Amino acid sequence: MIRKMVQCLLALTIVLGVGASMSQPAEAGRGGRIAAGVAVGTILGLGIAGAYEGRRYYRDGPDCYRGPRQCQWVGRSCWYNRAGEYVCRGGDYRCWRPTMCD
Repeated sequence: MIRKMVQCLLALTIVLGVGASMSQPAEAGRGGRIAAGVAVGTILGLGIAGAYEGRRYYRDGPDCYRGPRQCQWVGRSCWYNRAGEYVCRGGDYRCWRPTMCD
């Protein structure tokens, strides 16, 4: 919810900045200062939005995140045959990412 509000606020700021720069009559000799200002403002806005995004991709709760991927066999039966070899059959190889909480 807050993320959407921040994105809307940044978009509104850019629109107002461009609108304010367009309200003045055109002058020769400005040297592209307005375009440079809009470009810098856009880059700063995207940088702030990216920093705000941060670690939230992995968040599941207050101080929890998705841990490293783990894979193992599930429902597999294993035994030693007559020759002394360890033999396994059946089951599924499953992967998951456990939740880690600090």
